[in-house]
Amino acid sequence: MAKAQDLKPDTVLKNYWNDNEQFADLFNAALFEGRQVIRSEELADVDTEESSVMEHRDYAESIRASRDSIKVCKKSTAYGVELVMLGLESQEHIHYGMPMRVMGYDYGTYKKQYDSNARKYQSRDGLDDDEYLSRMKRTDKFTPVITIVVYYGEKPWDGAVSLHGMLNIPEEMKRLVNDYKMMLVEARQNNLTFHNMNNVHLFHMLELVLDKNMPRNESKEKVIKYAREYGIDKTVIMTVAGATNCKIDYNAFAERGDADMCTLFDEIAKESEAKGRAKGKAEGKAEGKAEGKAEGRAEGKAEGKAEGIIETGYDFGLSENDILERLQNKLKVSLQTAREYLEMYGKQTV
Repeated sequence: MAKAQDLKPDTVLKNYWNDNEQFADLFNAALFEGRQVIRSEELADVDTEESSVMEHRDYAESIRASRDSIKVCKKSTAYGVELVMLGLESQEHIHYGMPMRVMGYDYGTYKKQYDSNARKYQSRDGLDDDEYLSRMKRTDKFTPVITIVVYYGEKPWDGAVSLHGMLNIPEEMKRLVNDYKMMLVEARQNNLTFHNMNNVHLFHMLELVLDKNMPRNESKEKVIKYAREYGIDKTVIMTVAGATNCKIDYNAFAERGDADMCTLFDEIAKESEAKGRAKGKAEGKAEGKAEGKAEGRAEGKAEGKAEGIIETGYDFGLSENDILERLQNKLKVSLQTAREYLEMYGKQTV
């Protein structure tokens, strides 16, 4: 079984936000400026399936939808228990229809509550005509839902944050058209106040990784330094790697039991290595075509990959011995060949 594995962003993020303390801290930061209004002990998991049937006069249409995360918050008050549903959606890419998607998720939550409530009223007993037709008493109330969208992309969000932003509405008609707003958190840049230290570290590291105004090498150095300085929990590091769509040697990491940046963020630097491979591949093809040899293409690919590995190694502050070892392991070459690559490309990258 290959050790290198993809950390799927949706799976990793669902796992991270499944923690009630981290989940509550995010909502307190996004909704209440960090005030501890929602408490982790008040949260309980809810089925994320929001599929429903949209009924029309002449036909019915099924709508399939599944949330990333949703929890119910049960707050004890002087008047009894108050409930609120908290939904969380994670976005790797900008979605220009996101306000409508959120509206759909929220509708699904309310529709599921309505359907559950309506099953109680199969007969007219105790109901007037309007209540029976509605399958709902006038005193029945549903649990409200609040949805937050967390965006983990590197580009600034330039999509709509409300239904009005998706519509072409004459100014004088805006007040007449119902709006639906969504709450957006951008991981790359925000002013949220977190108290949970995993959240503090997560969003700080994401801000560093996703900062395109900072040179890539400087960004990587800051991430590594920060993680080592604070002894970041491996769950946070895996979430950063997953949210930024990196590949990590997870088995090796699990065996080591430490937050080794050179392993976990090997693919954050994949742009430079991929560029080296592409360059080598192009050169290899040209050489192979000119000389009529397949060896030329293979050599070009290997050299391009070696250049990327060496550049990445220096970026992460590895010693030359460590770089030589990585060259041997990744390219399956001898120590002598690895030394030749280092001699060839090491001076260019230092």
